[in-house]
Amino acid sequence: MAPKPTGNNGTRGTRGTRVHVVSDVHGNARDLARAGDGADALICLGDLVLFLDYADHSRGIFPDLFGVENADRIVELRTARRFDEARELGTRLWAGIGSDRAAVIEDAVRKQYREMFSVLPTPTYATYGNVDIPPLWPEYAGPGVTVLDGQRAEIGGWTFGFVGGGLRTPMRTPYEISDEEYAAKIEAVGEVDVLCTHIPPEVPELVYDTVARRFERGSRALLDAIRRTRPRYSLFGHVHQPFVRRMRVGRTECVNVGHFARSGKPWALQW
Repeated sequence: MAPKPTGNNGTRGTRGTRVHVVSDVHGNARDLARAGDGADALICLGDLVLFLDYADHSRGIFPDLFGVENADRIVELRTARRFDEARELGTRLWAGIGSDRAAVIEDAVRKQYREMFSVLPTPTYATYGNVDIPPLWPEYAGPGVTVLDGQRAEIGGWTFGFVGGGLRTPMRTPYEISDEEYAAKIEAVGEVDVLCTHIPPEVPELVYDTVARRFERGSRALLDAIRRTRPRYSLFGHVHQPFVRRMRVGRTECVNVGHFARSGKPWALQW
C-alpha cells in the first residue's frame, strides 16, 4: 500500500512523488509560471480565462470591452441573482459592439490562452473549467500538457481521474453541460486514487460561496461516485470563497484547491 500522503505542503523524510494542483487561474499567468516549482507534475483544474474579476471589476474581457461602470453594474445584478436584467444589459452592450460576439470573445480568449499555456511546466495534466472553451485548447497545449476530460492518468503510481466543465446555470458560461453528460464522464473515469474535477461534489458546505452569498452548482453524480468508489482525494475548484475548503466524505478527503487567481499558491500533495 502506498504511504499516506502528507497533504498541503507537507514534507517527508524520504522524497516520494509531489504534485501541485491549481484551479481557477483566471488570468494569473505570473504565478502560474511558478506553480510547478519543486513538483514532479502540475495539475490544473480549469478556468484559465478571465471574463470578469468580481473582486477587481477593471480586470477581464468584459471591462476591456464595455468599461468598468458596466462591469460594476453587471456584477451587482448577478450578485443579486437578477439574471434576466443582467442578460438584458449584456444584450444591449453587445449590440453596440457592431461585431460578431463569438468572434470578439474568441479573439480575447485566444490572447489569454496564448499567455497561460506558454508558462505551463512539463508535465502538466489539465482539464477544463466552466468558463473555458475546449475546442481552442489543442492549439495552445504543447507536448508537455496532457488534456483529459472523462479520462485517467497515472502519476507516481497513483491513478488520477479528470472530469472538466460545469453544470448548466443561469450564468450560461461557455462549458456548461447537462447533468447526464457530466454523470457519464464521472462513470467513464471509474475507480481512481484521486478524482480531479472543476466543480465540487454537491455538498452544501462545499458549494456555498461566502462572498457571492449563493450556492454554486455542484455535482450529485460526483458525490455518489465518491461514496461508491472511495478515492483517497477529491480535488476541485470553482467555488472561490467556500464556506468549507476541506472535509471528509467517508474515507475521501474533499479539498477545494482554488482560488489560484487570488492566492497565487498551488495546493501540494505528496506521497
